[in-house]
Amino acid sequence: MVFILPSVKFDLDLIKKYDTAAPRYTSYPPATELSEAFKTDDFHAAIAASNHRKSPLSFYFHIPFCQSACYFCGCNTVISNNKNIAKPYLEHLAQEIKQMSTLISPDRKVLQMHWGGGTPNYLDLEQVEFLWKKITQHFEFDPQAEISIEINPRYVDKEYIFFLRELGFNRVSFGIQDFNNEVQVAVNRIQPEDLLFNVMDWIKAAKFDSVNVDLIYGLPYQTLQTFRDTIRKTVALDPDRIVVFNFAYVPWLKPAQKNILPEALPKPQEKLEILKMTIEELTSSQYLFIGMDHFAKSNDELAIAQRNRTLQRNFQGYTTHAGTDLFGFGATSISMLNDAYVQNHKHLKDYYQAVANNVLPVSKGIKLSQDDIIRRDVIMCIMSHFQLYKQDIEEKYHINFDEYFSQELAALQPLVEDGLLKLSAHHLQITDIGRLLVRNIAVVFDAHNQKQDKQFSRAI
Repeated sequence: MVFILPSVKFDLDLIKKYDTAAPRYTSYPPATELSEAFKTDDFHAAIAASNHRKSPLSFYFHIPFCQSACYFCGCNTVISNNKNIAKPYLEHLAQEIKQMSTLISPDRKVLQMHWGGGTPNYLDLEQVEFLWKKITQHFEFDPQAEISIEINPRYVDKEYIFFLRELGFNRVSFGIQDFNNEVQVAVNRIQPEDLLFNVMDWIKAAKFDSVNVDLIYGLPYQTLQTFRDTIRKTVALDPDRIVVFNFAYVPWLKPAQKNILPEALPKPQEKLEILKMTIEELTSSQYLFIGMDHFAKSNDELAIAQRNRTLQRNFQGYTTHAGTDLFGFGATSISMLNDAYVQNHKHLKDYYQAVANNVLPVSKGIKLSQDDIIRRDVIMCIMSHFQLYKQDIEEKYHINFDEYFSQELAALQPLVEDGLLKLSAHHLQITDIGRLLVRNIAVVFDAHNQKQDKQFSRAI
């Protein structure tokens, strides 16, 4: 079997036709399927089963605090200028770490760790070191572990960046969103160009292994030309990875977005033109289209993992290590084990109360059925590798692929006729045109989707 890293093609008519709501498939089943019927005893059982499998570990730590609200943001955040608010949170995080360390087998090493938010660099250096020591005191890390952190470039200096590297972080990510000042003002995220280039210089001087930056298209006052300028300035920054998110305007779900004037948003046709330009600019600047909204240099771990078929998706997007169990720490964080997904309490009061009582802070979760697990493998293979060999699924799960997915294969035929994918007796291959619409292909295999369609963002 030969696995290649294909290119991507932009077909405006097909994109318009298939621009419908679909999950992003950072998990399957999607997080919308998590239920409060899932209890702490269920999580204990899932952890025990996880220990039996002895899969390597991946950790996510959620730091929810921000000094101000970015109007585009859809994350779970706590807005406060009172830095003292972080102290009790860290104390409860330390307690959760200690509790989980008694449940997770000590012979399992951590291959990946990510601190996200919110704003992890809301924490001062002493607080960062406190949390780091609590984690490493209770868990053993692989010497080659990928350890990453998100930063807000407005709240770091050179000392902070170098401290993170010396502590052990080897990857860093920060949000640009857009270089244009008018756009920045409209979304309450003002960060001058000089600041962003200075932060990147510090990161490179500190010799981080990889740098990721985030952009968002579809923000207020963006135009094709202004975002082209943003793309070119981003390329000049020379990050290893670039993620270009599609802005989902949902003020009824995210109150901060009510500060954005809907008439200031680019029209759907212009958004598509911006997306097309973005793909052309980045792929002509030696960035590979990994999938969905991710671009990476050919020597970056994401591109290498895709070539090696070890790329996978989780709640943070694409990640380089398949087969790890993800444990989330902190309010709202999500754990993804082989056969269970679990989310912690969203509100700090509920999270604090559970942890203080030495109870796992479970808010909701889901126990995956065998059918869920089979479909997850199919969907994640499509989302990560843009191809699937039926034999791989048949041998792993002892099924006949064509019989098990007979309805799905029939439902794929219109997409085959439109050129989104090719089907053979043994193989499913997403075409270059279909890569942008991979969610529309994956959703065909989603047994949960019928009742959830309206809850998801549009495919483009």
